[in-house]
Amino acid sequence: MTRTDTEFAPTIGRELRQSRLAVAVLFVMSGTVMGGWAGRIPSVREQLGVSDGEWGLIVLATPVGVLLSLLLLSTIITRTGSRTPSVVGAAGMLVLIPVAALSTTPAALIGCLLILGLAQGLLYGPMNALAVEVERRYCRSILSSFHFWYSGGQLLGGLLGVLAGVFRLAPAIQLAASGLLLAVLYLATVRFLPDTQRGAPEVVEPHEALTALPGRRRPSHGWTAQIVVLAAIGFLTSINEGGAVQWSALYTVSLGGGIALGSVTMVCYSLAISAVRLVGDRVIEAVGRRRFLQLSASVSVVGMGTALLVGTAPAALIGFACVGVGSGCIVPVVMTLAGNQPSVPSAKAVALISLGEWPAFLLGPPVIGGLAELFGLRWGLSVIVLGALLILVLATFVRERETAPAG
Repeated sequence: MTRTDTEFAPTIGRELRQSRLAVAVLFVMSGTVMGGWAGRIPSVREQLGVSDGEWGLIVLATPVGVLLSLLLLSTIITRTGSRTPSVVGAAGMLVLIPVAALSTTPAALIGCLLILGLAQGLLYGPMNALAVEVERRYCRSILSSFHFWYSGGQLLGGLLGVLAGVFRLAPAIQLAASGLLLAVLYLATVRFLPDTQRGAPEVVEPHEALTALPGRRRPSHGWTAQIVVLAAIGFLTSINEGGAVQWSALYTVSLGGGIALGSVTMVCYSLAISAVRLVGDRVIEAVGRRRFLQLSASVSVVGMGTALLVGTAPAALIGFACVGVGSGCIVPVVMTLAGNQPSVPSAKAVALISLGEWPAFLLGPPVIGGLAELFGLRWGLSVIVLGALLILVLATFVRERETAPAG
């Protein structure tokens, strides 16, 4: 090895580790912000004095904002790259969550959640595209580890919610304090963020003309059958995860638990989802991605279904923990498969998956809230069991490809 090679190799290694750290910070930050918010939902709802059905309608403002962002990103992300929208979205989330917690009227909260949705849409899809890019450079499966950092942040946010609830600290004060600490961490690492390829993926190169010959398939830059299947699985998983985040604390409170115990339910879910993401990459490589999807969905069906039948606060803690185990690594698997499709640019594919997930945020809250209003929250949460059953079916249509990039 020459002197130049010796100096060059550790530089590349350090830059790659810095890129991984910067992307991980985005996941930690977004998880902590949303986990802290979810843990204080009962307090914010009590502050507004609204019912389950009304709350389900109020939180629709967030997916509307997300949709606006996703529609824009799905058309421009291959030209702008993923770094710029993720930077803007992260900053927006840090500012907006404490402001939303100050709302004293439904109209004020709806406005805050609409803008928050715009920030979420700008962050979530692009940061997953950045994670796929880092994974490709590592030449091994690491995507679940990024989602572990998200769920670890979500757990941290939930624990902060428990402490704030015990000490009767106002949600806005708690969320502003944690947001300030996260902003310091974010500013320290943002310069290390990588980017996805810009412009070139949308250009048809001369050699791609060969795909027009008989028996050859031209690369697609939009929806494919496999992207549709993966997006559907992501959609159902998002309904289940959204149901756990939005309703776990409220369900426990409805069973006779206090606000603090409601936050503990959210912590149980977050702890379970963190644990499975910590070991997810190794398990996925051992059993295969399709089988892993099927096993994960089965855990959610059995665990949550049993918890709803029992109908007690301890059972709720266990049931939502099973949802965490069953849902934790599904989205990372979907993102990896989508981001390595041979005929769709990585950033574009991830943006399409995010767009396919979006209806879950629109349909999930009002469906669960509406069923809760009519038949009780236990029946409303049966949507989670049904969603996991459908994932079990759709997983049979997933085609596993070699997704580890060439060195």
